[in-house]
Amino acid sequence: MFRNLLAVSRPSFINLVSRMSAQACRDNNMIFRQLFDRESCTYTYLLADNTTKEAVLIDPVIELAERDAKLVEELGLNLKYVMNTHMHADHITGTGLLKKLVPGCKSLIAKMSGAEADIHVEHGDKVKFGEHHLEVRGTPGHTSGCITYVSHSHKMAFTGDALLVRGCGRTDFQEGSPDTLYHSVHSQILSLPSEFILYPAHDYKGPLFFQITLTLTHITTLPTGQTATTVAEEKQFNPRLTKNKEEFNDIMTNLGLAYPKKIDVSLPANKVCGLHDLPEDLAAKFN
Repeated sequence: MFRNLLAVSRPSFINLVSRMSAQACRDNNMIFRQLFDRESCTYTYLLADNTTKEAVLIDPVIELAERDAKLVEELGLNLKYVMNTHMHADHITGTGLLKKLVPGCKSLIAKMSGAEADIHVEHGDKVKFGEHHLEVRGTPGHTSGCITYVSHSHKMAFTGDALLVRGCGRTDFQEGSPDTLYHSVHSQILSLPSEFILYPAHDYKGPLFFQITLTLTHITTLPTGQTATTVAEEKQFNPRLTKNKEEFNDIMTNLGLAYPKKIDVSLPANKVCGLHDLPEDLAAKFN
């Protein structure tokens, strides 16, 4: 019974997630895919112009770069930029490997990140692909180089670690600052129209993980993670950012989080587009 229920529920839930994600791009001229890495709980986003086929990929993970390159090929896209919302500490970016797998694409990151890239952007810049563009908004606080990409025409934003669903990124390393993060989120993200859909860089609960409840008569499975949120939801329900600044600072200062387990490997690599002193299994992909 349990196996049969999972066989029905899991694909149905995946389809539901896909339909919900696609709602952000109702016109037929935008291709949109939300991808997920289970190990680092990272979301990667593929956006493309359906006419010109120019595409951008946001926050790729090196272990899944081949998946991303395959999808780009299958959809017949011209990958223009592989870009990051910030210099990540919990995984190695896939930008370097994708530049090899998809010749001609360029890496892009905020100038304030301090990371190497083909293109550095700053607050107010626009990242163009086909007839579409993403506005760059500086949203430091989690790190000093965090940015949010905003599509005004499609009423959505990619917030990186600055704003998560019912949460936010930690502020205790990489020049993080609770004061700065609080100001960034309220002035640059929650100031957007209430209906804007917000897509985070992570969901640490996992979008396809299930909470299982057993009774004597039936089994119920419920998704425990969320794939996106809205400005209105976060202004009402975010347990951290609905507080005043003093309360927010106190929460962030006392989180007591563990040292990121991959930071000593990820940061040096991400400073150079994910190419520095890679583990053997990943380095072999470049040979």
